[in-house]
Amino acid sequence: MRNGLQWLVGLAIVATLAGCSLGPAPRSPTRPTVTPPRDLGPLTGSLAHPKSRWVPVGWSELPGFSEDPLHEGWIALLANCARPNAAFAPLCRDVRQLAIATPEEQRRWMTDRLQPYRVESLAGQSEGKLTSYYEPVYEASRVPSAGFSVPLYQAPDGLVPKRPWFTRQEIETLPEAQAALRGREIAWMADPIDALMLHIQGSGRLRITEANGYQHTVRVAYAATNEQPYRSVQQWLVSQGVSKVGKWPDDTKAWAAQNPQRVSQMLWSNPRYVFFREETMSELDAAFGPRGAQGVPLTAGRSIAVDRESIPYGTPVWLASSGPTAQLQKLVVAQDTGSAIVGAVRADYFAGTGPEAGRLAASVNQPLRLWALWPRQSPAP
Repeated sequence: MRNGLQWLVGLAIVATLAGCSLGPAPRSPTRPTVTPPRDLGPLTGSLAHPKSRWVPVGWSELPGFSEDPLHEGWIALLANCARPNAAFAPLCRDVRQLAIATPEEQRRWMTDRLQPYRVESLAGQSEGKLTSYYEPVYEASRVPSAGFSVPLYQAPDGLVPKRPWFTRQEIETLPEAQAALRGREIAWMADPIDALMLHIQGSGRLRITEANGYQHTVRVAYAATNEQPYRSVQQWLVSQGVSKVGKWPDDTKAWAAQNPQRVSQMLWSNPRYVFFREETMSELDAAFGPRGAQGVPLTAGRSIAVDRESIPYGTPVWLASSGPTAQLQKLVVAQDTGSAIVGAVRADYFAGTGPEAGRLAASVNQPLRLWALWPRQSPAP
C-alpha cells in the first residue's frame, strides 16, 4: 500500500508538470493478468530519416513487452505531453486518462494505437550502443575560499552559437577570457574533476553554502558551451601510458592525487567547456531530473538522450540492452540529446540523481536495440 501511494503521489506530480489533470481511467469488465501483444492492421512501409530508417515489425519482436511495469514508463509519457511532437499530441488525452489504468489496459492501448518500427542505420545495422548519464550532487560555496576554488560560470555576454570561443585552457589562463567571465560565477566547487563531471553530465544539483552560512540546494542546468570539441580525459590518460583508468571518476581522481602537477594538463586535454544557469528547486522539482532538450523534466530510468536526426524528441521507444550490470527491456521516451550521442541506434540512458545513479551510469556501455513506437496512421516524422 505504501509503495502504491508513493507511486500515485509521484504520478500526480508529473501530471501537474504536464499541465493536465487525470481523467477517469477506463476500466475493463474483466482484468486479464496479461494481455498478449496484438499485431493489428497492415504494416506501413519503412520510414526514412537523415541518419536512420524505421522498419515496421510486429509487437512480438519487442523483447520483454509483456513484462514491463508500464505505469513507470507512463510517467515519462505524461511529461512528454507537456511538449509533444505533432504526431503524438492527438494521443495525449488518452495518455492522461490511462495514467491510473492497469498495465494490461495500458499495454492494450499501445498495441491498438501505436506501430513498432525497428530502428536501423541506413546500411541496415540494427545493433548500436547504450551508455548512461545521471544528475550528480555536489557541495559548493557561493564565495571562493581555499577549500572551494573551482568556479562554475554562467554563459558570458557575446557568446555566439556554433562559433568557437576560448578553449578550456584559455579560459583558465588568458586575461581576456577571465575578464569576460568576471562576475559570472554561480558558485565554487572543491574538486576540479567533480567540476569536469558536471560539465560532462550537463547538469546537476549543488548543496550551496551562502556567505551568511545558509545552506540550500539548487540545480545548475546546461546553458551553452564554448563550441569546442569534446575530448575524453580518460583517453588522454591512456595516451600517457596510464594503465588504470577504467573506473570513472575514481581512477582519474587517484591518478590526480598522485600527479597534482599534471592535473591542469589533463583537464586541458578536453577543450570543451560548459556554462550553466542556476534554477531554484521546489519539492516538486526535486522529484524529477533536469529538463532535457525536449524541454520536459527527465524521468529516471525512463528517459533517453538520442540523435534527433534518427529519432525525434517525444517519441516513445522500446529499448533492449544487456550488459554486465544492466539488463534493460522497457518503455522509454526520447527526451534529450548530447554531443556524443550520434548515430542511428545510439542512446544515453538517464539513470537518475545522486551517487547510486552515478555508479549505474558509469557501468553502462553495452549493445543496444531500439524500436520507435509511432502513432498508427500518422505522417512520417
